[in-house]
Order: sequence, then C-alpha cells, then structure tokens
Amino acid sequence: MAFQPVDYYNIYEQLTSEEKLVRESVADFVDNEVLPVIEHHYQAGTFPMDLVGKMAELGLFGITLPQEYGCAGANYVSYGLAMQELERGDSGVRSFASVQSSLVMFPIYTYGTEEIRKKWLPKLAAGSAIGCFGLTEPDFGSNPSGMITNAKDIDGGYLLNGAKMWITNGSLADVAVVWAKYEGEVHGFLVEKGMKGFSAPEMKGKHSLRASVTSELIFQDVEIPKENKLDVKGLKGPLSCLTQARYGIAWGAIGSAIGTYQSSLDYAKSRIQFEKPIAGFQLVQEKLVWMLNEITKGQLICMQLGHLKDSGKMNPNQVSLAKRNNVDIAIQCARIARDIHGANGILDEYPIMRHSANLESVRTYEGTHDIHTLILGADITGIQAFK
Repeated sequence: MAFQPVDYYNIYEQLTSEEKLVRESVADFVDNEVLPVIEHHYQAGTFPMDLVGKMAELGLFGITLPQEYGCAGANYVSYGLAMQELERGDSGVRSFASVQSSLVMFPIYTYGTEEIRKKWLPKLAAGSAIGCFGLTEPDFGSNPSGMITNAKDIDGGYLLNGAKMWITNGSLADVAVVWAKYEGEVHGFLVEKGMKGFSAPEMKGKHSLRASVTSELIFQDVEIPKENKLDVKGLKGPLSCLTQARYGIAWGAIGSAIGTYQSSLDYAKSRIQFEKPIAGFQLVQEKLVWMLNEITKGQLICMQLGHLKDSGKMNPNQVSLAKRNNVDIAIQCARIARDIHGANGILDEYPIMRHSANLESVRTYEGTHDIHTLILGADITGIQAFK
C-alpha cells in the first residue's frame, strides 16, 4: 500500500502542533473537496467557486495576517504547507489562494491605511470578497518598470488609464490591487468592482490553468478616491508582493510533484506487465527514485526557507532559488510520471497531464525560470546581466 504523506526524511515530525494541524486539515480538504471535482472543472474551463467559502472556513486567506482582521495569524511554514497541499490538488486552486493572500491582502495590510484594512481584510479573509493583482501588461511582463498604465491627479483623487493582462481572479474580483505610473514612479491603487470605466473581460482558450479564471483589466478614465492609494512608491511595492507569492509557489510546486509521484507509485505497483508489476523493473524504479529524491530536496529547501522567513532572515534571492528549482523539478516529475503511466497518462482518470499543463504556466508566471536564473546570477557574481 502506498505511503501517505510523502515524507521520506520525516520532515513533518519537526513541525509544531499548529503546523501539523494546518497541513493535515488542508490535505483532508484537498482529498475530500478538491480532487473529486477538479478534473470536471479543468475540462470545463471553470473555477470551482463553491470551494471559496470552504477555504475561508479553513482560514487559508491571509493566513499569516493578524487575527484582528479575521485572519489566522499563523506562521509562514504553515502558509507554505497549506499551499503545498492545495497545489497537490491543482495549481489553479493554489493560485486563487496565493493571489488572495499574498498579492491582495498582503499589500492592503502592509501599505494600506487602517481604514482600508478594516474595510477589505475581514471580507477577503471570509471569502465574501475576492481580490486580484494587476502588474503585468500586454507588452510588459519581465520588465514591469516599463508599464504604460498611469494615474494623474484630479479633484478628490486620481484618474487611471491603461490595461493589465494575465490577471488571476480578475473577472471575479471585487477589488484589484493595480500598479501604475504616477508622477514618474510606480504606485499602487485599489480599484473596486463597479467603478465607471473599469472592466475585466475573461481570457479564454487556455490549455493551462483551465480551472482558474484569467482576465484582462481595462481602465478607461477610472476615478480612484484618494484613500484608495497605497502608501508605497517604486517597484519595491509590487516586488515585495511577488516575493510573498513566489514563496508560496515554491511550496506549491512540491505539492504538484507529490501528486504526480504518488499517482506514479500507485500505478507502478498495480500495473502488470510481463507477469509482474512494472514497479519491479529497474528503469521504473530509477524513475520513481529520481522523483522522490528531488521532492525530498525541494521539501528541505522549503522548510529552511520557511524558517528563514519566520525568523526575518530570508531575502528575495533565496525565494528565487526555491521557485526556480521546485517548479523545474515538478515539471520533470510530471513528464516522468507520464512515461510511467504509459498511454493511460493522458487520461483524466489520472492527474498527470493536468499538472503538466498547469506547471507550464507556473514556470513562467511571477518571474520566469530564466529571470530567476539571472537574479541569482547577479547575486552570486555581483554583475548585473539583465542589460
């Protein structure tokens, strides 16, 4: 019988009781609520909205933020473990929680006024409001400083014009954290659903992250009240949010790899060829061992990264290494899993092709594999290779 969970180095024994409870609770939620429905939603190209309230009940939105705003006040290891288990279910489900927590609630808490915090954080934590994050533009992804979206002063606030693209939750959002040029610097603004001139058409035709809503954001003379401007300027604002989200992605990618590995192990033990399970053949064992080996290293990276973050010693370059490594090995695990499953690997009875396709998006969003390579290269050499 396959072992659960995948924890070859007994890492989970080192968790606190709270961390264990978070991981086990989210794992049960994924097994009982996500996995039974996710293939249907993936095929249909829809997000399972009925999961939002259930994730909120588990305290997964803004999990590290203070309890006074309706949040759990948990540590970052707990947050990471939650993202790992959610992405074991599906990258789209983890993306929803990541955006809500790291890209919307984090900047509102960190850069918003107390009035704005009290207005939005309890609703976002309860899942009664949904948020999105607008940074990427049609012509500016890896180069956010070149953004065209802009704001200018008007009586009582600001006038916003421009467009964003590849925005998770955009068409669902009640509030969008939007980054725009104002007086020559990048600033953050809260754009609320229903504001005149603001629209969020959904992007269709995706082969990846199909169980996730991806949208454009369009701003045509949108009037933003003064209180909806965040107190931060420069790329420090959006990049600090991306560091939060990339941290969660590093954990999430390991969850995806665990999903494809566990399916492969179970399949290899039950699939009979040449009168014995294929798990008894050397080449299949080599593949399974490679997957377990890389997953274990990824888990250790995440645990140490989480401890660094909880102690205030983590730096963004360390997140780049974790995101880059863990997404890369998750993709390789998915491809190996496809090989182990043979022809059955393309069927929706197994999670292999869904994870494989999803990870192609995870590899490029919130910093591509190559961009994180250059971030790390600049850090260790002291020489900037971007230009």
